[in-house]
Amino acid sequence: MMKWEDPLQSSAGAASAANLDPPEISNPLAPPGNATASEATGARRKDVGRRPAGSNKIINSPDGNGQAVSLIYDWALKKYLDSCSNHWMPYDISMHADVRLWRDPQGLTADERAIIKRNLGFLSAADALAANNLVLAIYRHITNPECRQYLLRQAFESTLHTHACRYVIESLGLDSDELHHLHHDVPAIARKSIWAQDATQHLSDPNFQTGSDANDQVLLRELVSFYVIFAGIFSQVGFTQILSMGRRNKMAGTAEQFRHILHDLSRHMYFGMDVINQIKVENPHLWTENFKRTISQMLRDAVVLETQYAYDTMPRGILGLNAPMCEEYLQFVANRRCAQIGLSELFPGATNPFPWVSEAQGRDVGMTVFEQRPADNQAGGVLNWD
Repeated sequence: MMKWEDPLQSSAGAASAANLDPPEISNPLAPPGNATASEATGARRKDVGRRPAGSNKIINSPDGNGQAVSLIYDWALKKYLDSCSNHWMPYDISMHADVRLWRDPQGLTADERAIIKRNLGFLSAADALAANNLVLAIYRHITNPECRQYLLRQAFESTLHTHACRYVIESLGLDSDELHHLHHDVPAIARKSIWAQDATQHLSDPNFQTGSDANDQVLLRELVSFYVIFAGIFSQVGFTQILSMGRRNKMAGTAEQFRHILHDLSRHMYFGMDVINQIKVENPHLWTENFKRTISQMLRDAVVLETQYAYDTMPRGILGLNAPMCEEYLQFVANRRCAQIGLSELFPGATNPFPWVSEAQGRDVGMTVFEQRPADNQAGGVLNWD
């Protein structure tokens, strides 16, 4: 064994070592026979099928790992860039006034306190489910690279929303175990949670694969469940309740957190509807009359479940807001969602009793790419909700 103090090998020994032949290693990519390297490379490309850049469709693309260089869907990249410009963090919002009000025994009514806790419990669980579906399921089935790029941003924002809920819970000193179990203990929340899990069960099935008409319809149906219903209907009452309290200068910090979350969630929903509509354009045979009836019934059922949530959380109503008003609003929202994915309205004559909720969403996120595109978004540091 050599020691550190031993002299270096002689130059003759070094030369002898340098002349040792390296062992021969088999190269599976070496060109056969006398073929050149470029010819072999061309043969391999021909074997895997060389496709033109920008050929990666929304679903069932043969190259699901394509690069987001040559774009097909400019709207997907735009949504990604807008979301990056909209970056925010929960601790940028002061919670001091909320803490003082929450600790004041006379600051809030029992109904208002219940509304705060139930919506924090539902939203934190909902965003955790959303992040899981995005990372573990939807990303696997959406094969277009620019859409996948947005999905990763959406997953980050979903975890950010869970962070915001936890920040509010910790600031107010709430019992996190109590809120964690609300989706089991409160029937109105449990019904929505069970519906959402059942309606997206194939997305999370590792053995589920698209490629057949039947499975492509399953994917399309569950994308409607995830984006149009879970994001676009099941959250509406909760956001309306919290934003209404903020308008009355109650729990203003919590309301500001929810306003930022609503802004993000609206972007997620409109991206999802753009994906749904693009799948319809590329696969019109999936959008049958029977399939449309199924989707319409799903939307009706969702309105019933969210209406039950409104009556459960507001048995007596709070100042300026009650369950019948929320029921009217949900019917208006359902009609809007139907129009955005090409269905007939379900509740003719329904009106919007809360136009200020649309303002809180942000002026730039109120339309799909298939509708007229409004103004661009602002950077997160200069968001203006007026």
